[in-house]
Amino acid sequence: MLPGLWCVMEPYVIRVRGDTVDKPRVVLGVSGGIAAYKACELLRRFTESGHDVRVVPTASALHFVGAATWSALSGNPVSTEVWDDVHEVPHVRIGQHADLVVVAPATADTLARAAHGLADDLLTNTLLTARCPVVFAPAMHTEMWEHPATQENVATLRRRGAIVIEPAVGRLTGVDTGKGRLPDPVEIFEVCRRVLARGVTEPDLKGRHVVVSAGGTREPLDPVRFLGNRSSGKQGYALARTAAARGARVTLVAANTGLPDPAGVDVVQVGTAVQLREAMLKAAADADAVVMAAAVADFRPAAYASGKIKKKDDQDPAPIVLVRNPDILAEISADRARPGQVIVGFAAETDDVLANGRVKLARKGCDLLVVNEVGERKTFGSEENEAVVLGADGSETPVPHGPKEALAEVVWDLVGHRLT
Repeated sequence: MLPGLWCVMEPYVIRVRGDTVDKPRVVLGVSGGIAAYKACELLRRFTESGHDVRVVPTASALHFVGAATWSALSGNPVSTEVWDDVHEVPHVRIGQHADLVVVAPATADTLARAAHGLADDLLTNTLLTARCPVVFAPAMHTEMWEHPATQENVATLRRRGAIVIEPAVGRLTGVDTGKGRLPDPVEIFEVCRRVLARGVTEPDLKGRHVVVSAGGTREPLDPVRFLGNRSSGKQGYALARTAAARGARVTLVAANTGLPDPAGVDVVQVGTAVQLREAMLKAAADADAVVMAAAVADFRPAAYASGKIKKKDDQDPAPIVLVRNPDILAEISADRARPGQVIVGFAAETDDVLANGRVKLARKGCDLLVVNEVGERKTFGSEENEAVVLGADGSETPVPHGPKEALAEVVWDLVGHRLT
């Protein structure tokens, strides 16, 4: 390969000069919270996937995990002070040379100092000098996260272009439970990977609230049986993760997926089509965009058997009478909660894919319809997808076979264009 040649290697751009390869440079800031130990797993994800990571902990963070651990896991020196190796001007150089800065965990104190532009240690200096994407993964007690001061600081950081992902709900320190738990490091890594892959500093969906449905509804026949479908929810989760990485506030209404919650996403669990409708209408009330990726059952049993339906040797089973479920996509499209709201639907077809898709687009009244061919071994449960996105304006955007996150990027590109 010729010196100075740029080589695109999905999902990152890696500079190749002669025999040396410049790895994507990540700064991992670690605040002084009990969740600091989880950052070791995040660091491992970065290093094993080929990133050059410089850990910059706060002094408080070293009470939870020592400098020797960070140095051994990253292969780079660790310091909290601007006075160490001062001839290399670390308080300026670390941020200037980074491709991504991620702070995990980000405590209320670190968020406050970052929002107010303080520079009293190496981490806050790095945040001030960074001109790359910055991701904060907050972790604190619920009361601290919900305090107006923290919420104002978060709003300030988001307004400036930083991605502050929503904390998870779960067990905190002691016996406390609530919102404020650090998201799973694997999910934080997925957000960071998507941010790096986009290669842009300004998240294009910042300040937007988007709602995504995922999975497949189940309509109960009796306490042990249901009518359902093969949807895994993976496409909807890819849409939610991608929107979060692009700076949106994301509500994910998940129906029977069994998948881990994406980092930075508010997840509402539902089971049936009626429950999905209720959750979607509530979440869509202040949403800029709604994406109906869930596979919603068209029908449900007219009657529910309170006890298990028994098999009788001398009798055929009684017919199951079905009634229609509500058409959630058509309802949301017809009665939009706010002007300019963009509605996206999904159409899973087995034949005459585009023709049926165009008919469905007109009938549903949405702005975009993602049409794909499905079957027992197509799309459902797969990591890949292939689709055509039809627009109410007559546009057609083909998306070739590839990862579901690639389709998610295209969908949000089209949504973002309509929002602006």
